[in-house]
Amino acid sequence: MRVLLPLPDQDFDVTEVAVPWRLLTDAGHEVVFATERGGAAPQADPLLLTGVLFGRLGAEAEPKEFYRQLLDDPAYRAPVAWGSVVPEEFDGLVLPGGHAPGMRQYLGSAELQQVVKGFWALERPVGAICHGVLVLARAGVLGGRRTTCLPKYMERTAYLATAWRRGRYYRTYPAYVQDEVTASGAVFERGPVELSDRGTATDDGPAFVVRDGNYVSARWPGDAYLFARSFAALLG
Repeated sequence: MRVLLPLPDQDFDVTEVAVPWRLLTDAGHEVVFATERGGAAPQADPLLLTGVLFGRLGAEAEPKEFYRQLLDDPAYRAPVAWGSVVPEEFDGLVLPGGHAPGMRQYLGSAELQQVVKGFWALERPVGAICHGVLVLARAGVLGGRRTTCLPKYMERTAYLATAWRRGRYYRTYPAYVQDEVTASGAVFERGPVELSDRGTATDDGPAFVVRDGNYVSARWPGDAYLFARSFAALLG
C-alpha cells in the first residue's frame, strides 16, 4: 500500500513519525512524505532528541534510532509538496503530531486541510495521533466520529512541569487540543490516565487507541507502536 505522511518543515514529534514509518515500511508498505513546498528533508523537534529538561522527557532510544534510519530514506530526503498531492493516488493517510512552534505550519495550513478533506472523502484508512488530530478537526471531517487526541490533563501537566524552563513549549495554541477537537463535533475518548509509561514494540499495556471504521487515533508518543500496528491493520 502507498501511505501519505505530511509533515511541517521542522519540529514534528520524533516517535510519532519514526515508529509508524519503521513499522509500515517493515510490513512492505511505501511511505510518501509531504511538506509545504517539498524537495527538502524536514527536521524533527531537536529537544525530543536531546531531552526537554535535563536530558529527559524526550523520545526513547528505539524511536530515536528509527529516526536516524529515517534520515537516509530517499522518500524522506525528497518529500513531495502538499499542493501536488492527488488523494486518489494513496491508500492511506497518517497525521503525526508535535507541539513545538514549527508545528503551526502544518496544523494551521488551509492547503493541507483541503488535501486531507479530499482524502477523507475517499473513505480509505486514516490515522492521526496527538496534535495530528487537529488537522482533521480543522478540516471539518470529525463531526460525530469517535476519536482520541492529546488529552487536556496531559497537555496541562507537561506545560506546568516545564514552563519555568521552556515557557509555552508545551502549549502550541491557547486552546487545548482536546477542547478544539471536541468543539469540532467529534466524540472524544480520553482513555486511561497515563503520564509516564509508554507502549513498546512488545508491550501495548500502557497504550490506547480509538478505532472508528476506517479511522484510528491515538493520544501521545506512548501510543505510537499500537497506533502504527492498528493503522497497518486498517490497510489490510
